[in-house]
Amino acid sequence: MLPDMRDRDGNPVHAVFGFARFLGDLIERVRPAYIAVAFDERRAASYRNRIYPPYKANRERAPADLVAQFKCCRELCRHLGVAMFVDPDYEADDLIGTLSCLMRAQGVRAAYITRDKDLAQLMRDGDLFWDFGWRGQFGYHDIERHFGVAPERFADYLALTGDSSDNIPGVPGIGHRTAAILMKAFGSLDELYGDLARVARLPLRGAATLGVRLAAHRESVYLARRLTRIACDLSLGVTAKALQRRAPDLPALAGLYDRLGFGPYLRRQGERLSQLPEAQAMTSAA
Repeated sequence: MLPDMRDRDGNPVHAVFGFARFLGDLIERVRPAYIAVAFDERRAASYRNRIYPPYKANRERAPADLVAQFKCCRELCRHLGVAMFVDPDYEADDLIGTLSCLMRAQGVRAAYITRDKDLAQLMRDGDLFWDFGWRGQFGYHDIERHFGVAPERFADYLALTGDSSDNIPGVPGIGHRTAAILMKAFGSLDELYGDLARVARLPLRGAATLGVRLAAHRESVYLARRLTRIACDLSLGVTAKALQRRAPDLPALAGLYDRLGFGPYLRRQGERLSQLPEAQAMTSAA
């Protein structure tokens, strides 16, 4: 928990400081050759809201002072030499998915630095799901053991359970355990709905009526999958070279830190980062 921190005009800056420490520590520890940070920019007419207007309608808007700090975080990325992406129509997850596919085509595996389970669907063999500083690291084969479902089935799994944090309804009575069993038995929504009669024979409580419930909610389940599936085909107009980590712009960093009232710790770290050689590849989320 960071203490309340304010710039010389009295504006909160603790979120910027926490992000700067996190990003600086990550780069210093991992020394990535490639790195990208994606930000959300919520708009009422975004891609998913056009599909389903109630999407995330249960969330309160971010306070104005936090929105201002997000802008400073984007500026910080530029000064640190880190590629930064934001889109008014798509979410950070979609940007990350597209970038990881771009890098995979170049033979570069991705590490997803996040606490968001939704990004588990992007994992492929050789990738890394890293809850930096919390649950630790998970490889491709760890995802099913940890979350109960393989990455390729994750979007379908979430479509069945729903996601209350995003205001996505699921099938009534289907929780995480039941959805995981269904995905192991069928592999995808298409296979499931292609043979609903077999659901009654699964070792599940209430299996006899589960197929009926699934049939009744087919339309909403497929709608939910359009929301839970991360888009990986955005036209970002970038190449792998754009994701290469660059040396920090130390004068620009110093100017930002002066404006925010930050002390010497981050400045010294910036100087160390400017001396780092390139290393392994990574895609990051914020």
